[in-house]
Amino acid sequence: MTVERLREEHLAGVADIEKACFSEPWSESALRLLLTDTALGFVALADDGSVASYVGMMTVADEGQITNVATHPDFQRQGYGSAALDGLLAFAAQNGIAEIFLEVRRSNEAARALYTSRGFESVGERKAFYRFPTEDAVIMKKCI
Repeated sequence: MTVERLREEHLAGVADIEKACFSEPWSESALRLLLTDTALGFVALADDGSVASYVGMMTVADEGQITNVATHPDFQRQGYGSAALDGLLAFAAQNGIAEIFLEVRRSNEAARALYTSRGFESVGERKAFYRFPTEDAVIMKKCI
């Protein structure tokens, strides 16, 4: 497994993960946002070089907002999501990000456990934040 900063050549693989994991996936063109000055992403690559997992984050000043963390179904429960998230968190710590926020479906216990294991704490909720199906989001925060 290799973890690296998201690059243009990873976008098609990340878009495939979006389609496989989300009812309202980001398009490849929307994912390009993660290559700009105010956003970034990290990918975990399988041994064959394919994108197994990714995490994206938008930044403003010293604050980050994680947009998505997703792992292709073929690679779930193998540490790829954790590795991509750890890469992003290490980058944030080295580059002056003081706080990181994210939203996660209330029912997504596996993701919530991952975030908690990395120091995120629940700080609130957003009612009916998600669609297809409609569900509340738990807001989580990590201080770096």
